[in-house]
Amino acid sequence: MLHIIDAFSRIGEENAFAVLARATELQRQGKDIINLGIGQPDFRTPENIVEAAIKALRDGHHGYTPATGILPLREAVSADLKKRFNVEVSPELVMIVPGGKVTMFMAILMFGEPGAEILYPDPGFPIYRSMIEFTGAKAVPVPIREENGFAFSAEETLALITPKTRLLIINSPANPTGGVTPKSEIDKLVKGLERFPDVAIMSDEIYAQMTYDGEVHQTLLAYHEIRDRLILLDGWSKTYAMTGWRMGYSVWPKPLYDAARKLAVNSFSCVNASAQYAGLEALTGPQDAVHAMVAEFDRRRKVVVEGLNRLPNVSAATPKGAFYAFPNISKTGWRAKPLASALLEEAGVATIGGPDFGVHGEGYIRLSYANSTENILRALERIEKFLVERSQQK
Repeated sequence: MLHIIDAFSRIGEENAFAVLARATELQRQGKDIINLGIGQPDFRTPENIVEAAIKALRDGHHGYTPATGILPLREAVSADLKKRFNVEVSPELVMIVPGGKVTMFMAILMFGEPGAEILYPDPGFPIYRSMIEFTGAKAVPVPIREENGFAFSAEETLALITPKTRLLIINSPANPTGGVTPKSEIDKLVKGLERFPDVAIMSDEIYAQMTYDGEVHQTLLAYHEIRDRLILLDGWSKTYAMTGWRMGYSVWPKPLYDAARKLAVNSFSCVNASAQYAGLEALTGPQDAVHAMVAEFDRRRKVVVEGLNRLPNVSAATPKGAFYAFPNISKTGWRAKPLASALLEEAGVATIGGPDFGVHGEGYIRLSYANSTENILRALERIEKFLVERSQQK
């Protein structure tokens, strides 16, 4: 009998992919399914980016690259961060990785072990908790509350830090809530972290360019007092509709960079060469497609929020970032995961139950508005019909 290590009994997964698989299976059976579950833009990658990858292949970029990524791309990342946030980042601290999860994986592996504690947002991206528990560290949830606009509370976060805390993970704009933490709260957090100089921070800023209603994303790179222990996570997947290209990047503090490089060498060797040239074009080429996509998400956001708040016993806070709504369904009489399952199986609408994002997700479901307005309106009609009919049956 084969014996794998006990850690695999603790590893979780991202249920959005399980919902996607079930939705796909129902579609194969001939059912009309509207998928508001998966978190990926429904737009094509802009043509100039696609053409850059094709050109790279034709130009012979078929081999290995440095494990940390090609220098022109790392330089472009640095220039982009300077342009957007007016922060100085050396290309020598930038690492190109195959998607956003890799940075989480590396950071949590570096700091997670039995006896250690790692703080993560809850509700939050499920891979945070999964990877923490895989390492044997204690996963400590930082509550993300609707009454705070789904922003984290600096005071509540700092109160959870103990002598065993090794890493703090924060995410704004946030998945699954769409919450954006204001600069004032981030200022308080950074000030408070002065008392805990041995705690590293990983800031997941993958949705940085998707904010609405005048919200301005506040990058943690702007705080020089924590730069020597800050890991930034970002990438191309959401901003440029490049989820399948597996293109992400991270910025590391100098003391950790070589450890991250060694993890890259030992795992993925390097990112696909032609994809890196596509990423270079994405950052240095026209940004019109990005602006158009965010504007369309904004229009859909308003449709989603208005429609959700018309549903019986449902209320939805207005998301300030990303492309998710996280409506409160606690007054419907349903638990979140059974409701999400019933909506898929009976109403033909794929959503994700809040508990898939953590213990504080009960009472909520996540809807992605990375779908057409027409489909969103159809989905809302189906959800309303389902809730009304089920309430009449009780």
